[in-house]
Amino acid sequence: MEMKLDKKAMVKTVQLLLLGQLVSLVLSLLSFTASLVASLGVDTPLTLSFFAYLAVTLVYGSILLYRRQKLLVPWYWYLFLGFIDAQGNYLYNKAYQYSSITSVTILDCWTIAWVIILTWIFLGARYSLRQFLGAAVCLLGLGLVLLSDAGVGGGGGTKPLLGDTLVISGTLFFAISNVGQEYCVKKKDLVEFVSMIGLFGMLVSGCQLAILEKRVLESVKWSPEVILAFAGYALAGLTFYALSPFVLKASGSTMFNLSLLTSDMWAVLIRIFFYRQQVDWLYYISFVMVVIGLLIYSKIDKDRVIVPSSENGAIDAQYQLLHEETTEYISRVESPDL
Repeated sequence: MEMKLDKKAMVKTVQLLLLGQLVSLVLSLLSFTASLVASLGVDTPLTLSFFAYLAVTLVYGSILLYRRQKLLVPWYWYLFLGFIDAQGNYLYNKAYQYSSITSVTILDCWTIAWVIILTWIFLGARYSLRQFLGAAVCLLGLGLVLLSDAGVGGGGGTKPLLGDTLVISGTLFFAISNVGQEYCVKKKDLVEFVSMIGLFGMLVSGCQLAILEKRVLESVKWSPEVILAFAGYALAGLTFYALSPFVLKASGSTMFNLSLLTSDMWAVLIRIFFYRQQVDWLYYISFVMVVIGLLIYSKIDKDRVIVPSSENGAIDAQYQLLHEETTEYISRVESPDL
């Protein structure tokens, strides 16, 4: 009996890892197509996001309309999350105009630090010293990227520090979006969430690009390379928004972020073999430090995060349930004989 449980847990873990690596590969394709658009001289980060959200809305919105069911979450919360997610994508895509693909993909790990801060301040989550240590090691590794881009190692890009600042700012929006996403995909409906994020993200991006990028779009020379890059980004965006909720729901945010970490190495390969650029040795040290920090951080999921009661008990209880589900799953995988 113990052997069967152990084998079943191992198979499920391998499936999650493979699915996570598929999401990581899709994320690297998102980064590649966004950087390719920037390298072609097209500065339209909002338009990129608009087409990705449009693809998500057409696919998942059609499914939601076919169901003809009432929304489980009020529309204004989706508007808020769509706005937040759109700003994160805008800053992230804009960063490719100034920084290299390796810097952008490594620095997006800053999302983890923002999640810790946000859940600590607003949700009352408590973290142990080991978890703070893991986060500190990650941040130290990310600091090496900033050091390299400041000129010590000759970071790529026209204005690498500006690009790095845009990425770090974008990760704050992604962190807010991820907290809302974790609740929606675990406690509400996955299809509803993805379709609504796509719809409101498309509306927000559309309004912003009409104001900020209208003149730029009019001057764009739509060559086959540019059109294919935009189409590739939209397809990769659709795939990412379709797959990531499954990984997040099945394994929790720690496994999700650990899986996405390998996209950094895909970015290194893209920079070396496609752009023919050298990668500074500090990037490799940074990557190793981020891996070590995330491994230390992931150990904490076995411990219960205590969320004290407050006046807004509903929100606290919801976050507590989310963490309990993640803890319960990891306990079953690590101790299948229980």
